[in-house]
Amino acid sequence: MARSMNLLTAFSVLYSHGLLREAVLGPSDWTLDPDRLPHTEISAVTYDTRTIAPGTLLFCKGAFRPEFLTGADGRGLTAYVSEKEYSHDTRAVGLIVTDVRKAMALLCAEFYGHPERQMTVIGITGTKGKTTTAYLVHAVLAQASGNRCALLSSESNCVDGHTWERSKLTTPESADLFALMRRAVDAGMRELVMEVSSQAYKTNRVYGITFDVGAFLNISPDHISPIEHPTFEDYFYCKRRLLRNSRRAIINDDLGGKSRLLREETLLAHCPVVGFSMHEGSDADVTGTPVSSDADGRRLSRFTLHLPDTTRTDGRRRSVDLGEYRLRLEGDFNYDNALAAVAICLAAGIRPDQQEDLHALECVSVPGRMQHFTSADGIEAYVDYAHNYLSLRALLAFAREKYPGAFVTVVTGATGGKALDRRHGLAKAADENADALIVTTDDPGPEDPADIARQMLADVHRTDLRTATVLDRQQAIEKAFECARQQRQADRQAGMTRTQVVLIAGKGDEPVQLVKGKSIPYGPDTDIVARLCGQAQ
Repeated sequence: MARSMNLLTAFSVLYSHGLLREAVLGPSDWTLDPDRLPHTEISAVTYDTRTIAPGTLLFCKGAFRPEFLTGADGRGLTAYVSEKEYSHDTRAVGLIVTDVRKAMALLCAEFYGHPERQMTVIGITGTKGKTTTAYLVHAVLAQASGNRCALLSSESNCVDGHTWERSKLTTPESADLFALMRRAVDAGMRELVMEVSSQAYKTNRVYGITFDVGAFLNISPDHISPIEHPTFEDYFYCKRRLLRNSRRAIINDDLGGKSRLLREETLLAHCPVVGFSMHEGSDADVTGTPVSSDADGRRLSRFTLHLPDTTRTDGRRRSVDLGEYRLRLEGDFNYDNALAAVAICLAAGIRPDQQEDLHALECVSVPGRMQHFTSADGIEAYVDYAHNYLSLRALLAFAREKYPGAFVTVVTGATGGKALDRRHGLAKAADENADALIVTTDDPGPEDPADIARQMLADVHRTDLRTATVLDRQQAIEKAFECARQQRQADRQAGMTRTQVVLIAGKGDEPVQLVKGKSIPYGPDTDIVARLCGQAQ
């Protein structure tokens, strides 16, 4: 499909949504008369002045500076959308708006022919588990549709059914998002599964999109900082906005009072809701019940759908057995993700009797999530993306359950310049349930990683928790294996035998460290651990 839009159409879209202040035709030449605008076709949209070509509409967002427009007219800039006018810096028509990010979302949707209306679009939000759940849903829907389901995740994107590309953001900027959606539609995709971050609503990346299914997995404090969310309330509110912009909602009924607020949100939005729960005895619509565990610690769980029984007058429901599932992904928390995925798939049109399709989630693995390695001398290592209190606590609980009595060493660090609450949360999780903690570097950004490490260790209160700071992340992982071997030798001298477990949390298979505005090639953790364990990666 051609990607184009008339300048008059852009004017009309912005005005109809109450965003347009005026059009600027030159210094002091402002107008709201569409007949005064040139009848110009827009053949490209961008927010990056380096990509300007003939026929481009430029969005001036963020820390935009006038000098960015130097040479733009000569490269073919047709018009720009901005919250301030630059008539002294360019001859291009200016569309001055009240909110450039909202304008970018609306105009890019129009430019790419509203691809979001041509697929079943599923949005997934939550503090943890978004990526895993998205992969699980994608596996089921791809199998059911003959591989005609697209995926946008914080790990990778796949918009044509076979080509996987590493992603840059959990939820892309709107201009990139609609371009990806257009590619998906053109490739014949019928469904799109995507992660929706709190920042996606905070910065209007998904403004104007109504999701066919919106899923809310869980919530805990995260991304609290001056440049993200000022409070937990703001974070939770931005997460909840997915529900009021969905046609059907899936929510976790195990969140106490927060589940009640989520249901109130869907009620006001007139959005039908399906609840899921892994708690025995729950009256949720879709429930899971642990059955048993195998020798590898993978739990066998039974999922059940509860439907209104129209043959009864007492309001009771009938139960539909959705089968038993044993996941490739380890950890009981992944059964929460799998149960959510099943509820999402049912809401997206999968029938309860499509057992073969639903069981596709059993074969899913996610790069950098619960990747298990065993060294030649028996050290059990896990690489996981756990990067906040809730996820690291769950990872530690998994290790304690699978390896009773084990000595558990955690390697972790906290990001710099944002999500300041993670420093306390990660240290708190280790303080509660680890035997040793090695604090290292994890995308320090503008901060000194040594300062971040000191702040984390200040939240450690147990005197018996062994701690160390090794800022070089590869050396930190190597030290964790070395310490595990030393501890095993000490155990043997004391007549003890216990498993040594090393948990490397935070970066998964990310191949860079973000340091002072630059992406520095790194690892990733999965490759480093594979090498230390003598396994090809």
